[in-house]
Amino acid sequence: MEPWYSLHWFDPAQWQQFRVVNPLALAFIPAILLLFALRYYLYRKTQQRLTLSLSQLDTSRDSNGRAQSYWSWLSWLRYLLPVSVFIGTGLLLVALARPQIIREQRDEQSEGIDIMLAIDVSESMREADLPPTRLAAARRVAQRFINGRRNDRIGLVVFAGEAFSLCPLTTDYGLLKQYLNDLDTQMIRTSGTAIGDALARCINRMRDQLVSPLDTTQVQVTEPEKGRSKIIILLSDGDNTAGNLDPVTAARLAKAFSIRLYTIAVGRPVASATSAVTVDEGVLKTIATIGNGSFFRATDAKRLQTVFAQIDRLEKAPVRVRIYEDVQDYYRIYLYWGIAFLLFALALKTTIFGNVLED
Repeated sequence: MEPWYSLHWFDPAQWQQFRVVNPLALAFIPAILLLFALRYYLYRKTQQRLTLSLSQLDTSRDSNGRAQSYWSWLSWLRYLLPVSVFIGTGLLLVALARPQIIREQRDEQSEGIDIMLAIDVSESMREADLPPTRLAAARRVAQRFINGRRNDRIGLVVFAGEAFSLCPLTTDYGLLKQYLNDLDTQMIRTSGTAIGDALARCINRMRDQLVSPLDTTQVQVTEPEKGRSKIIILLSDGDNTAGNLDPVTAARLAKAFSIRLYTIAVGRPVASATSAVTVDEGVLKTIATIGNGSFFRATDAKRLQTVFAQIDRLEKAPVRVRIYEDVQDYYRIYLYWGIAFLLFALALKTTIFGNVLED
């Protein structure tokens, strides 16, 4: 920090950083000028004056005007005393106003929630009604969804005729987005859509007592964390045609574990040259209702992005914000300057700049 006698403290940029605690004190600074004007007005007729022609003291240099200029500048020094008193008093008022610099630090704490993404990677996800393909559009929107989350643990399950846990619950969003980027319809060779098995995989991940090694927040689930909200976002374009577990049974199991289900039907009915690709909403609506969640229809990429944005607004963990303020007072600096100017004015009283006739 600059020393108190540095002119840095009179820089306008420095003054803009200050927050004044007692701004009323600054309003008295113009009042000082009024007092000086009132004093001059009341006593100007009663002042005793000694008229002295200084220009006659040095007539030899009067021709070129140098003596007149010298005495003219010297006569202005009689204002040095009142100016010093005004500045000193003004700086004392600035000190009384208590200029401060407050550095604010925000500490946001949130327990977050647990989210499992279950994404269909069956052959029907290659349809191009959501350009470039249903899977590519879902992958891109899911990555944006992850970018908007904070302090949430997110996992990934992929399914077709079988279901596999591709990524456990983690806060390593970079790794999770890499998994999403690698999604392909050739990952699972078994044909079909095993929605029930996918839900079961998600439930198993969420009911694990130990946190995944990829989770960078904690090592073991503590008692308060058992109350974390848990949701499953299932994205598919077809009916349940494979797997060992009925989706309705899986949805009831999720409800028993207080896991909320959001289902998204991707695409619209498209007739291809080989077969008719249908989007069955029935089972997706049913399991969303059982799981105390919501069902959404996404017929284009923009609508799919809107659906994820709506889920993002619905599922937000409460955030506790703590604000720490580092308050630094700088009134002493201007107090020292004010005392210095007043001492300087007091010293001028003992010199020729103090008008003894006025006193």
